[in-house]
Amino acid sequence: MFTTKDNNQISERGSDLKTVAQQIENFKNGFPFLKLEKAATPEDGILTLNQDEIEELTSFYDDQSKQKQIVKFVPASGAASRMFKLLFGFLEICDDEQKKQIELDKSKDAQSIFTFFDRIKDFAFAEDLEIELQKHGKSMDSCLAYGDHASILSLLLEDGGLNYGSSPKGLLKFHSYPTEKRTPSMEHLAEGALYAQSANNVVNIHFTVSPEHRQRFAAHIAKNTAAFEAKYGVKFQVSFSEQKSYTDTIAVDLNNEPFRNEDGSLLFRPAGHGALIANLNDIDADVIFVKNIDNVVPDKLKTSTIEFKKTLAAILLKMQGLLFNYLNQLDEGVDSEKIAEMLHFLKNELHIKNVPSFKDDAEAIEFLKAKFNRPLRICGMVKNEGEPGGGPFFANNADGTQSLQIAESSQIDMENKHQKSIAQAASHFNPVDLVCGVRDYKGQKFDLTKFVDHSTGFISQKSKDGKDLKAQELPGLWNGAMSDWNTLFVEVPISTFNPVKTVNDLLRDQHQ
Repeated sequence: MFTTKDNNQISERGSDLKTVAQQIENFKNGFPFLKLEKAATPEDGILTLNQDEIEELTSFYDDQSKQKQIVKFVPASGAASRMFKLLFGFLEICDDEQKKQIELDKSKDAQSIFTFFDRIKDFAFAEDLEIELQKHGKSMDSCLAYGDHASILSLLLEDGGLNYGSSPKGLLKFHSYPTEKRTPSMEHLAEGALYAQSANNVVNIHFTVSPEHRQRFAAHIAKNTAAFEAKYGVKFQVSFSEQKSYTDTIAVDLNNEPFRNEDGSLLFRPAGHGALIANLNDIDADVIFVKNIDNVVPDKLKTSTIEFKKTLAAILLKMQGLLFNYLNQLDEGVDSEKIAEMLHFLKNELHIKNVPSFKDDAEAIEFLKAKFNRPLRICGMVKNEGEPGGGPFFANNADGTQSLQIAESSQIDMENKHQKSIAQAASHFNPVDLVCGVRDYKGQKFDLTKFVDHSTGFISQKSKDGKDLKAQELPGLWNGAMSDWNTLFVEVPISTFNPVKTVNDLLRDQHQ
């Protein structure tokens, strides 16, 4: 199947033949569904807090954070092309007035297009777009008056104008302030200053970016850092990384044979956000906040976000303290009574279900050490109001236990009535609001790649050079890539979740 040239190509990417061969087997056999036991709910599996508890936790975090190394980790490689999918489609027919009107009349998306043009001046990028139009002897008002939608869209989306259609989300202007316009990257700087300060007022922020956009990100951050440092009285240390080439997965044709480029080389494709576990593994800190690039709000609405970020981090630190204490006791030696206490904690506080019986204390101790000594994540969970996102469930593990897992719909066998009913019972979803602890009780950083469930993943159909192919994504970052972490779910308000998936989302009150 593979030639010497292929082997060299695989080796040069930092991968190996065994890994690539397994990826091809995954194409042939597919990935098994995650077996759900039940949905996690506020009654069992999702922690809910009252205001007094929240205030106590935020105060605890404010006190503890001064001695901690903290990093804010922001996946930011996503392109904005999906935001403008509807407008790209409309641009293709803009030059044909009759076709444009017919399409608008029958399109269910027509109202979204009308809304975009009716409120175009409410976008933070409107001033920049006006400048581009004037460079071409036009104005927004004249284009709107004469139905010249093509000029507006081409200068917004395409090269030669603002090129928003090919830019990363992190560099688009999202929010308007009296004296500035902010991109999501700038909003993450502001957020970081408000909850992610380490000792000496240092704010560490790490962006994962695409190689082609790295220089633009670096220049954009460098241009704005000084102003934010002066505003918040902090010092930013911003770093960047790209998805590592060895995490790319091989593509195959529809017969599951390696897909080859026109020059005969193998085609490898980025393996989705699950590949970022390798980037996260490079971060050594006491507390790591993980949040997507597009889930930001203006300053006037940040209070809730700041409060619950601190709350989640405080829960992380408190739980770590309990786990580390138990692990030290296990090293020193414990009696049957203490083992019973720890097993009760495992079942009721860490929500590990279906714990086996043990033939003696030694076996129980070994089991407890293995379960306690893992990376820890605290996941915010929002009440489901129709937004997409992975749900919180108890799922079965390979060792027979059950634990809290975030599952996407593609991981669930929706043809199975029982599994479908469990999925539909989920009252919450994960807005990618994570706080992570990646050091063990001895202060050593975990190797996060050892806690991945490699039997999970996603397969999709794509095309290249006019030929169909199948692509494979690695286990999702907050799904299979963190499958063997200890996990706690905490209810957070919907006000902390304000993603921008389409350009018109920027017209929501939360972004105005």
